[in-house]
Amino acid sequence: MFQLASTTGSGSILGLVGPFVLMFVVFYFLLIRPQQKKTKTRNSMLKALKKGDKIVTIGGLHGTIVELSDDIVVLRVNDVTKLTFDRGSISHAVTVAEEKE
Repeated sequence: MFQLASTTGSGSILGLVGPFVLMFVVFYFLLIRPQQKKTKTRNSMLKALKKGDKIVTIGGLHGTIVELSDDIVVLRVNDVTKLTFDRGSISHAVTVAEEKE
């Protein structure tokens, strides 16, 4: 009689922990993993920047990289204007296909 109660008790603990493990797995594959991949591709894009690349900042400003350091980027917006930004404020680099559109 006591053994029967102990086996159902351990089964109920597994029944309670199982859904939490399942929820964690679902959250990992739907939220955590895609965000990690996106961060990895963004960091590799920021590391690959070089002088002369055309970029767009997070604020929507278009410019060409004139100077580049570890954490600061100087952009040429027009013939005269140069603006200084943090490297993390770059949204994406503009490719030749995007320029034609």
